[in-house]
Amino acid sequence: MAELSVISYTRGRSPLHRLDARVKLALVALLGLATVHATAAEIGLLSVALLGAALGTGLPLGRVLRELRYLLALLALVWIARGLTTPGDALITGAGISLSRQGAVEGVLVCWRLLLVAAAGVLFVFSTRPAAVKAAAQWVLKPVPLVPEKRVAVMLSLVVGFIPVILNQTRETLDAQRARGIENRRNPVVRFIRLAIPLLRRIFSDADKLALAMESRCYSEDRSDPALAAGRGDWLALAAGVGLWLLVVLT
Repeated sequence: MAELSVISYTRGRSPLHRLDARVKLALVALLGLATVHATAAEIGLLSVALLGAALGTGLPLGRVLRELRYLLALLALVWIARGLTTPGDALITGAGISLSRQGAVEGVLVCWRLLLVAAAGVLFVFSTRPAAVKAAAQWVLKPVPLVPEKRVAVMLSLVVGFIPVILNQTRETLDAQRARGIENRRNPVVRFIRLAIPLLRRIFSDADKLALAMESRCYSEDRSDPALAAGRGDWLALAAGVGLWLLVVLT
């Protein structure tokens, strides 16, 4: 039986689980904005805060790292590209190319920022019910003119719900291809194409089945959403997030 992806909502009673979805959405946005201006020390402070939140929810960090291994590989390529394209003192030289010390440092900061935003997104998905994601997005978009907030909110909740499905589909496709000797193919482009085509076919097939299921159940945008109510803990968490953002931006 395929292992369920950890990047999906998991029931819990942690303080982060109990936060209002709108507050969590605002905290993710504030973290993303803070990382743009953050120095290395400030990124470290944000990382400690995020790690504490993750440990409080019981998020299995080892499984998350396995789920994000392709993102980590992409970030490694970003770091190499930064090191090779940024001028500065040569750190590693060979075969006519040079990796600069300034580029390596800058690449670490860029990758660290991207990883923080990705980790915040994982925590948000892990601790927030899809129905609450839809309700929060609808509440945020409602004042925006010419935007069908209900339709956009449904699309966002479906995207969040499809993340574990896509990850499981990827794992199953990779396992099936390994069983058929795909690793004997040395060309990475061929291996990528052989993975992408069946994977996309399965994803689009699942999307069609979901659309058909929604139509057969007379789906309508006018539905009763879960009630959103911010309490004292929500306001304290939002104040802490705003304070941390101001600390990063104003220093």
